[in-house]
Amino acid sequence: MPISKNSVVQFHYTLKDERGEQIETTIGSDPMAYLHGHNNIIPGLEKAMEAHEAGDIFSVTVEPVDGYGLRKADSMQRIPVKHLRGAKKWKPGMVAWVETEKGQRQVTVVKVGKFNVDCDLNHPLAGKVLTFDIEIVELRDATEEEKAHGHAHGVGGHHH
Repeated sequence: MPISKNSVVQFHYTLKDERGEQIETTIGSDPMAYLHGHNNIIPGLEKAMEAHEAGDIFSVTVEPVDGYGLRKADSMQRIPVKHLRGAKKWKPGMVAWVETEKGQRQVTVVKVGKFNVDCDLNHPLAGKVLTFDIEIVELRDATEEEKAHGHAHGVGGHHH
């Protein structure tokens, strides 16, 4: 059964930057799970998954426009320290999580003050050409609940 809309896909990946350096991997842990056709992963990766089947192993290179977007030079904001999640003490270059009206978002610390932190709102991978080494582990049809919620449930997916 090939991957198509409303398939729940479990896959392992290794993500590398344009220099071939590993950024992250799921190898050695649970595979990631997502509901295909619901914009749960970056567009370039979701498009590359289409029509693959369980057991397939492949690589895909994703340009910034189909990944985390192009970097926006003017995307800076001063945020109160109390709103940053992920560490107790902040230093430039660290990645923090911030709750927004659209859910959690990653920001990069640029400058630290006593009460506020200047943050780059671009996703840390914005503007980067990314290569994913993919192994499709398992494939199944989504449940009605998953379709209604718009995401995969269970191991590697969303937990309620």
